[in-house]
Amino acid sequence: MILILGLIILIAAVVVGLAGIFGNTGAGHALGAGGDFSIFGYHATGSTGALFLIGIIVGAAALLGLALVMMGTRRSARRSARARREMGTSRREAAAMEREHEHAREREELIRQRDDARAETAAQDDARAGTAAPAAETAAPETDAPTDASSDAPRGRGRWFGHRTAHR
Repeated sequence: MILILGLIILIAAVVVGLAGIFGNTGAGHALGAGGDFSIFGYHATGSTGALFLIGIIVGAAALLGLALVMMGTRRSARRSARARREMGTSRREAAAMEREHEHAREREELIRQRDDARAETAAQDDARAGTAAPAAETAAPETDAPTDASSDAPRGRGRWFGHRTAHR
């Protein structure tokens, strides 16, 4: 909105300035004694000081319009940069979540393979011993393994950074 308002003011000031320049050429429009200066039918009679003051006002309007245009473009650029930054952040978060889900799927697959291998090994051991049990009884039940960090901790007396005796 500010950008459009600034463009309108700037264009109006340029049009007024150009109309004053191109509409008042020739000897009849000299500002000496009895000179006449007109813009869009408005006749400015008087001194060159009054005409200079009108020029200052038109220039100030042009400067105001240019300032509004610059402010509007800067604001738009900041908004775009913020949107790009947020989009990059959300893409990184989505990628991290996808990696986390992929890691969880791989972990579940490894747990399933481990359980299947244990069941198969147990069935082979039972077959060698002659006490073959049906495969349904030896297969490990499907459980939802916890995926939190506590499942990685050592079980029993073991500690991650606790005191341990030296091997002999």
